[in-house]
Amino acid sequence: MNSYRKRSILILLLLVLFIMFISRFNSYLEREEISQEKEVSVWLTTGDQKNLLTSKSPILFSDKEKTNVQTITIDRNTTYQTMDGFGAAITGSSAYLIQKKMDESKREYLLNDLFTSNGININYIRHTIGASDFSVDENGNPSSYTYNDTNGELDLELNHFSIEKDQDVITTFQAVLAKKRDIKIVGSPWTAPPWMKYGVKIFNGWYLDYTNEEIYRAYANYFVRYVQAYEQKGIPIDSITIQNEPEFTSPNYPTMSMSAEEQAKFIGHYLGPVFESNGIETKIISYDHNWEGALDYTTALFQNEDAKKYTDGTAFHCYEGTPAAMTQVHTNFPDKNIYFTECSSGEWSEDFGDNLSWQMSNIIIGAPRNWAKNVLMWNIALDENGGPTNGGCENCRGVVTINQATGEVKKNVEYYAIGHASKFVGSDAVRIASTTYLRTIETVAYQNPDHSNVLIASNPSEKDQEFQVNDGGAFFTYTLPPKSAVTFTWESK
Repeated sequence: MNSYRKRSILILLLLVLFIMFISRFNSYLEREEISQEKEVSVWLTTGDQKNLLTSKSPILFSDKEKTNVQTITIDRNTTYQTMDGFGAAITGSSAYLIQKKMDESKREYLLNDLFTSNGININYIRHTIGASDFSVDENGNPSSYTYNDTNGELDLELNHFSIEKDQDVITTFQAVLAKKRDIKIVGSPWTAPPWMKYGVKIFNGWYLDYTNEEIYRAYANYFVRYVQAYEQKGIPIDSITIQNEPEFTSPNYPTMSMSAEEQAKFIGHYLGPVFESNGIETKIISYDHNWEGALDYTTALFQNEDAKKYTDGTAFHCYEGTPAAMTQVHTNFPDKNIYFTECSSGEWSEDFGDNLSWQMSNIIIGAPRNWAKNVLMWNIALDENGGPTNGGCENCRGVVTINQATGEVKKNVEYYAIGHASKFVGSDAVRIASTTYLRTIETVAYQNPDHSNVLIASNPSEKDQEFQVNDGGAFFTYTLPPKSAVTFTWESK
């Protein structure tokens, strides 16, 4: 072998060794980046209440993969819905307590805690259009009303329209908007004005007068006036639902039934066109009732092409059925959005860990994993007796409890459940794929617009659950106590 060939082989061998060195050096640098720069923030709530959305010591990613443990794989390349936000309803009762039973310093502290990044950072709220089963007058007494009450006489031109009875609500919304201008608001009516109903002119129950198209036209204009009146107060209404729980009525508080066919007729022939002609961009959402029965109702409504054209999506409540109903509706109507607008807990279930686990599994994790763009609890605040009420639930629980005598605030399990999402998942965050294990480690994951990542995990079981998270070949391991929830956040590589 001549010297030229020997030198060529030697150079080739040196080149191969150099490439191998560079490859291993790069791998080393990547491992160093994983171990030194990818830090995971941890926020924990435990069923024994020893940790309540508590910031824990950060975890570092590693290149070391464990075997024989549950692995949660994050996949940012598989994306789902864009989120609107998390929150609850500022009902008339909630607003009354905030405005009338708290001094200025306590009220300011509470609103900062609920609606800013110093607290749980709620960014979506629900408004009752007129009275609900949690509406009171300025003295805290039960009050049923709409924005156009006439003692039964027709008022097709809406000459008696007024939002004056919403004053505590308006004041509260304005205070919230001063802290968070981009908060989203969805409005939902419990009833139309009684004079619009067929036959019996009552608040509590019945249905629109289907024999008179002028009533349908007036009710469509009622929604226009509502959106415009609140806009004039500096309160933009992002969306409305047509009727709260349209398949349920009660003789005890404001309610109204509205079949899918009635709702389709109203949206397609009246409300949609009048919103369009008035340049109103407030989104129209259908249904607004339980998971159970949603597919039948939505299918019947969307058979009306006019209604389908004007309807942005479908809203759900938690009281019957399972979250999977939302995926069924999404599968049948993938171009329509899914919203989750109400769930209330109460003193019928007092165990903190059980409540936390149910809410995480079904609401905070279960609703978004079944395509919900938002998650809303019911009353954001109630008093120590679950009130004041207007004929409805007597033992419901607010996100917080405000003591009527002292104005002191107690944070309930709902506060911590919502906070595990609202504090970390920003508006326009995108849900991304994450592995979930039913009844052991249940998860949902997001990427925020700033490219930070959020993983929410819950352990509804009765024992500790160890698991590891795999983000593109970087790993961290965590053990979550029973009946507990955790939120992890970290920056993308």
